[in-house]
Amino acid sequence: MRALAVIVCTLLFAFAVQAQEVSITANDSIQSVLAAQKGKRVTLRLRSGQEYTGAVRDINAKVVVLGTLSSREFFDAVVPLEAVDAVLIRVK
Repeated sequence: MRALAVIVCTLLFAFAVQAQEVSITANDSIQSVLAAQKGKRVTLRLRSGQEYTGAVRDINAKVVVLGTLSSREFFDAVVPLEAVDAVLIRVK
């Protein structure tokens, strides 16, 4: 019974790690990467050097909406995609 519990926990952990891996294709853009992270927490590094961390709520060709911002729990942010230099995604 104990061995079965260890195996189940190991498999669940393995699936959780694999599910968070980031992958891209030749045609990906900032918009498509953020769309794939919808509902998940990301950090956006802007050209100005500022960083915003929050859950991707919505995205279109021009802007992304981040909700539940870190250190600003009662705020959402609307960020123009042209201002985004990098998308940081926690994978572990």
